[in-house]
Amino acid sequence: MGIKYELAEDLQEQVNEISRLLFPHVKLDSVVCLRSHGSSSRGTIARCHALGKAMQLALRRKGFYVIEVISRRFDKMSEVDKTKTLIHELMHIPKSFGGGFIHHDVVHERNVEIMFQKYINLKKKESF
Repeated sequence: MGIKYELAEDLQEQVNEISRLLFPHVKLDSVVCLRSHGSSSRGTIARCHALGKAMQLALRRKGFYVIEVISRRFDKMSEVDKTKTLIHELMHIPKSFGGGFIHHDVVHERNVEIMFQKYINLKKKESF
């Protein structure tokens, strides 16, 4: 059957808000959120894809990232876990926004939790 992809506007809005509050280096016009259906990956909830240096040069453009969520797993999660998953994926994007990745030695559960708490606190401050 293969994997089918669709733009995820609902997630795009959330990723834009998270980025605005936590990751100002993320260029919102260069990150796209997708939902995938039909993935055979085991245990994967979401992935971050980057446009590598060779493709950037060939296309004459700077970094570009895609955050893909695996619909059959992600959509069943609680809102808190969805937000943490999106934070996790955004944490993979380096400050240089150059097409590379920050690896799991930095992007792990403890640091995601720290960023999630920071996000919640910033949202509370904004609502006052």
